[in-house]
Amino acid sequence: MPILSFLELEKRCKEENKSIYEIAQEEETCLLDETVDVIRLKTLENLLAMKEAVKNGLKSQEKAISEWCGDDCIKLVERYKKRPALFGRTFEKITEYALATAEENLRMGRIVACPTAGSCGIVPSVIIASAEEEKISESSQINGLLTAGMIGLIVSNKVQLAGAVAGCQAECGVASAMAAAALTEMRGGSVKEVLHSAALALKNILGLTCDPVCGLVEVPCIKRNAFLAVHAVTASELALSGVESKIPLDEIVDTLKITGQLMSPLLKETAQGGLAKTPTALRLEKKLFNKD
Repeated sequence: MPILSFLELEKRCKEENKSIYEIAQEEETCLLDETVDVIRLKTLENLLAMKEAVKNGLKSQEKAISEWCGDDCIKLVERYKKRPALFGRTFEKITEYALATAEENLRMGRIVACPTAGSCGIVPSVIIASAEEEKISESSQINGLLTAGMIGLIVSNKVQLAGAVAGCQAECGVASAMAAAALTEMRGGSVKEVLHSAALALKNILGLTCDPVCGLVEVPCIKRNAFLAVHAVTASELALSGVESKIPLDEIVDTLKITGQLMSPLLKETAQGGLAKTPTALRLEKKLFNKD
């Protein structure tokens, strides 16, 4: 039987004295009828694909169809060479890698949707940048990615992870929760701390709309990846310091679903409201699609 709630996940971890990633890889062995070693190898393949997307994104400046996106990552890289970021090198890498991956997606490059293509830069940037700067082993990175996957899987059992269903809270918001959980696991957090980090990240982004300009996964989607990656780190730092979410993660996910149902259809990936209908967005829409 699949694990359908975070309460059930926490209970099983306690009963079996296991981490979330250990439960996750066991669940995958049952689902795919493979060994744990094979599951970890498959996870490594995803991790390597993430790293390749970052690498490709860092060296490309190809612009998008709107000509608004595609070179923001290189702007960060060049700026950090001249003047370091206030928060240090880890912050620099996270923001660079988030934009690099998201821009690679707009170029139709190979990325890992985690959990969606529009939010593909958040989990990779946090895992890879933190691992590089903190000298975290490849095995621990795999553990982090498995943990992130388990968070996303349980959320997806309750609500579809799509902007068209529940707004960007269900894409970048859930990705931020996954990244927070991964980072907390990689830095030695307990099961409770992992779950609190995901809860803190998710509950503080509830209500985020999906309002892509011209219906393209460019503005504001790409830069949201950088913002929500840093958001994930904040959640992890709080949880590792003993700060807890007073609202349980399961209840936060239920609230996300209800919030999505209450949200106007105009703000759910239809490009019919929000930033997509600003005067500047409408001028671009007319230019690209010759619309009145």
